[in-house]
Amino acid sequence: MSARSHTRRDLGATKDSASVEIQLPWWAIALPAIAFAALLLLILNPADAHATSGGPAVTHVLERIQETVFGTTP
Repeated sequence: MSARSHTRRDLGATKDSASVEIQLPWWAIALPAIAFAALLLLILNPADAHATSGGPAVTHVLERIQETVFGTTP
């Protein structure tokens, strides 16, 4: 048994069935724009992109996960 969907129609709009109005929330535009800007800045200045594969923070997090899962200390 399917439920009926309610459509909201603007009575003042024209009766053109080919036009569809889409409303996006503000974050649906802002978040991708911020991510794009951040990646663009990293491409323009790669010296600021510090990627550490075995840094102390990563090691500390992995040790905590190991303690939680296995119940042992390294």
